[in-house]
Amino acid sequence: MTAYVTDEQIQQLAATARPFSLAELRWAPARHREGAEAIEREHQRRMVSLRAEGVIAILCPVASDSVAGIAIMTVPTDQAEEIMAADPCVQAGMMTCDILPCFGFPGDTLPG
Repeated sequence: MTAYVTDEQIQQLAATARPFSLAELRWAPARHREGAEAIEREHQRRMVSLRAEGVIAILCPVASDSVAGIAIMTVPTDQAEEIMAADPCVQAGMMTCDILPCFGFPGDTLPG
């Protein structure tokens, strides 16, 4: 860590924080059920569609045997819970999803 950050800079950044919802998807015991590949493909199609619509700001699949992925969603937590409860993998018992309120800073992006 080389950049020194002042208390004033922290306060200025904190003042720009906006609410988001963080969806944490975890693999469940039914991950390898019959037909799982087709169900997961529909999950992927839906997640990419939500991203294209702006409902998901950042989509991060995770290469793990426990965590399937995370998504930072632009909707309130109650709406995010409804959206993710309708996910094909969640409904099939292949994934579970926890929604957490979080804050982000406008303009933050992933490096290109």
